[in-house]
Amino acid sequence: MGSTEDLDYPQIILQYSSGFLVSKVMFTACELGVFDLLLESGEPLSSDAIAACLGTSTTGMERLLDACVGLKLLAVELTQGGALYRNTEISNIYLTKSSPKSQYHIIMYYSNTVYLCWHYLADAVREGRNQYERAFGVSSEDPFGAMYRSEGEMLKFMAGQNSVWSICGRDVLAAFDLSVFKQIYDLGGGGGALAQECVSLYPNSTVTIYDLPKVVQVAKERFVPPEEHRITFHEGDFFNDSIPEAELYILSKILHDWDDDKCKQLLSKVYTACKPGGGVLLVESLLNEDKSGPLETQLYSMNMLVQTEGKERTAEEYSRLLEAAGFGDIRVKRTGKLYDAVLGRK
Repeated sequence: MGSTEDLDYPQIILQYSSGFLVSKVMFTACELGVFDLLLESGEPLSSDAIAACLGTSTTGMERLLDACVGLKLLAVELTQGGALYRNTEISNIYLTKSSPKSQYHIIMYYSNTVYLCWHYLADAVREGRNQYERAFGVSSEDPFGAMYRSEGEMLKFMAGQNSVWSICGRDVLAAFDLSVFKQIYDLGGGGGALAQECVSLYPNSTVTIYDLPKVVQVAKERFVPPEEHRITFHEGDFFNDSIPEAELYILSKILHDWDDDKCKQLLSKVYTACKPGGGVLLVESLLNEDKSGPLETQLYSMNMLVQTEGKERTAEEYSRLLEAAGFGDIRVKRTGKLYDAVLGRK
């Protein structure tokens, strides 16, 4: 590692200052349909052709395409007729709507919802609460009421979460051998992508998605195929309604939405409902014990500030929450990816 004298601090600060520009370039190219068009065309296209197909200005599109080339999202070939653009492999896999691993929906959720909340980050830091009221004019008292403030918003959020689990789900579900658990409840299971990964990985298990009635309805209609009989549904609010008995409960990106008291309340209910010998699997992005990183998790924790009542935590902090509810034999597995796994047993 070089000395501090080797670092170009002014350049680093400038890169940090303009980091949001990178996100907006990718958001805009996705929203306008650049990557989908280039995939469907089957051949490289000029900026004029892309602009004409997508109904944009030629000057604006040319600059957007060149910025995408700089980000390695597009490749360019200079011909006698001019520059021709095509998708890179990463864009075909992750940025086109039709790809099984598409991240289009979570990117659009970040662009249209999360990004607007972050505009009020300074207010969130001053006040210590989410910024839905300033960003969208809806009450900050009920984070999920704000997130699900319309059917369209709810659909975007569910599709976005599904896209995350399409690339991260198997890693967290394979972190421990869960084949001993035949009856699984996915609390707050949303659009069902993690449940589908679970029954694929553990075909002798069944998974019940427990979520709010309107979420369950959309999951049935839009996301979980009716022929998948290993996945069933339970409508309810896990804070206010009873939690049925099961062998394993999965809480994926649930506890990070809530403060410690709410987490203890939920985990205590889960412990009471859990069969003896059963367990709970927490899927979260874990901070280092000294909270020095990872950077992605630190940024997620800032996002929890502007959007929810919760925060990201260390493995030890989650372990203490589990122990307070009665769980023991707690094991932690860092996957090396965005999300990690913590397993507690009853």
